[in-house]
Amino acid sequence: MDCSTPRCSVWRELVLVVSLLACGIRQSSSQIYIIPDTLVGVEGYRSYLVLGNAPEDAQEYSWHRGANDTEGNMIISYDSTSDSRQYGPMYSGREALSNAGNLLIIRAQLNDTGNYTVRVDAINGTQTATGWLKIQELEIPGISVNTSSVVEDMESVAAVCDTNATNVTWYVDYIPVSSNSRMTVSPDGKTLIIQRFSHSDKPLQCGIEILPEIIQRSEPISLTVFFGPYYVFLWTNPNDFNGVLSAEIGSQVEMECVSYSRPESKYRWMHNGSLLSFSEKNITLLNLTWDQMGRYRCIGENPVTQLTFYQEVQVQAPWRRTIVTKTFTISGTWVVLLILMTVLGGVFFCIILIHTLIKHYSTRSHWGT
Repeated sequence: MDCSTPRCSVWRELVLVVSLLACGIRQSSSQIYIIPDTLVGVEGYRSYLVLGNAPEDAQEYSWHRGANDTEGNMIISYDSTSDSRQYGPMYSGREALSNAGNLLIIRAQLNDTGNYTVRVDAINGTQTATGWLKIQELEIPGISVNTSSVVEDMESVAAVCDTNATNVTWYVDYIPVSSNSRMTVSPDGKTLIIQRFSHSDKPLQCGIEILPEIIQRSEPISLTVFFGPYYVFLWTNPNDFNGVLSAEIGSQVEMECVSYSRPESKYRWMHNGSLLSFSEKNITLLNLTWDQMGRYRCIGENPVTQLTFYQEVQVQAPWRRTIVTKTFTISGTWVVLLILMTVLGGVFFCIILIHTLIKHYSTRSHWGT
């Protein structure tokens, strides 16, 4: 159970009871007592003083500060016959008494340490019992690291938990971890070494078990992690298609580089293999010319990690399908000549046809005689 996370306020409301050996000898099997006679609590948590062996005919329970049950040191009492409670001079506003006679101290403080006496008035008589409550100071472990900044996947980090406790738990990104392929916990549990530190390996915390199943964590500590760039994305207007941007001569073209890194990437631009003096993340060509056509490369680089990525786009004029139509003209002389040739050709064709027909019929007449 961890009480250092945002849910700490909920866990602080849990009942904190540590069972120790009872002190003293019971006077008889019917003698009341406090479970346990010696109770150790922790500052800021709930502490319960539980009444043991209470008689079934109990009519009133009253709790007192100190080793006696005088009215001057009464904290609170409960009358079961009238189901009512009364508050005494030692009531601080943090005490509550259950119907079974158990005393609850909410948000225990160091000055709550001392003797507590309970008196039970029953039909068959009155009994008292005294127990000792010790509230110990809440220990919050400290944490330190060997560096405040690291290059992702290239450097290691060593964290040390400052505590006298022997049961130390380590947390990375609020999740408990143990030794693995990248992380090594020292034999005493107080040192954690992380190889190839990643930006997801934060924050770091260590925790100690202040009581059984009650974990108190240190303050989280985060490192500055330098990383990237992981990629370079080239945004264009007009939009490019498969790395090709089509634009008309005289139009406006916009290109912008986007990358993810820490620190922010530095940018360089190249045009047709030549480095441009422009070093911003975006370029705007207000009036596109033929000389500005060609391949543009955006280079994003991290000066700390020394990683570099680039992206390219080809700027060119739109592709068009060309249809060629051929025409010719004829002068008037050529028109007359063509007409004359057509007429003469027709007359010649008719003469040949008539000659062929006459010859054909003449031949048939000869064969008939």
